[in-house]
Amino acid sequence: MGILYLVATPIGNLEDLSPRAVRILREVVLIAAEDTRHTGILLKHFEIKSPLTSYFEHNKINKLDRILEALANGDVALVSDAGTPAINDPGYELVQAALASGFDVRPVPGPSAPLAALTVSGLPTDSFLYLGYLPHKSSERRKSVGQVSNLTYTLIFLESPHRIVDSLEDILSVLGDRRICVAREMTKLYEEFWRGPVSGAIEYFKSKEPRGEFTLVIEGKQTEDRGRWTEEELLEAIKKELQAEKSAKEISADLSEQSGWNKKEIYELVSRNKGK
Repeated sequence: MGILYLVATPIGNLEDLSPRAVRILREVVLIAAEDTRHTGILLKHFEIKSPLTSYFEHNKINKLDRILEALANGDVALVSDAGTPAINDPGYELVQAALASGFDVRPVPGPSAPLAALTVSGLPTDSFLYLGYLPHKSSERRKSVGQVSNLTYTLIFLESPHRIVDSLEDILSVLGDRRICVAREMTKLYEEFWRGPVSGAIEYFKSKEPRGEFTLVIEGKQTEDRGRWTEEELLEAIKKELQAEKSAKEISADLSEQSGWNKKEIYELVSRNKGK
C-alpha cells in the first residue's frame, strides 16, 4: 500500500523546495495538485515527470476514488498552489479519506505563509490563532473579527490585494489600533513587511496600489497590567489551586498570565509547596 505525502511547495522562491520534496515528487505514481497549471511550472523547473491530476474544491469528491486507487498501487503526493497542503484547501478531506482507507499519511515539511509571517512579525509567537481568509463582505468580516476580539492570542489572517484596505479599516473598527505586521509577496522579488499600528497600515496601503497576496499578523488583546504579584499573593493562589487537585503544570499555565510570573518560577513554587 502506498503512502500519501503532503508536500510543501514554495510560496514564491523556487529555491525553498527541499531536496527531499523533489525526490518524493519524482518517485510518486501520482501528484494531486490544487492547480495543475501552476504546479506544472514547478515540475518543469525541476524536471519532474510524475503523472499529474487536479484536486481542488470543486472536484474533490469526484477525484477521491481515483487518488485512493493510485494509493493502492504506490505513493501519491498532494500539493497546493503554494505552501503547505491542507491549509486553506480541501487537502484535509483527502487526508481523512486516506486514513479511513488504511493508508499512511506523512508530511514533507516546508514553506507556510502564516508561519513565515508570524516569525518575522515582531509579535508574540508563543500562542497564536490562524483563521485563514477573511470573509468578503464587510458585515461578515466584522463579525468574524469580533468573535476573536477578546482573545490574547496573536491573530493571523490572509487577504487579497483588492480588499486589503477595507479589511484593515474593519479590523481597526473592531479591534482598535493594535500592532500589526502586514506581509506581502513573501520570498518573491517585491517582498515587503509593514509593521506598526493598524491605522498606519491603512494610510500606507491607501497611498499605493496593493499587489500580491497578503498575510496579516495582529496583536492579541492586551490584559490589564496591574504589576507583578508579590510572592505571598502567588502562594495564596497556588494553595487554592492545589486544593482543587490541579497538577503543577496546570497551575503554572493558569497563573502565569495573571500573576506576571513565568511558568518555570510558578512550577518551582508549586513543587516546593506541595504537601504543606
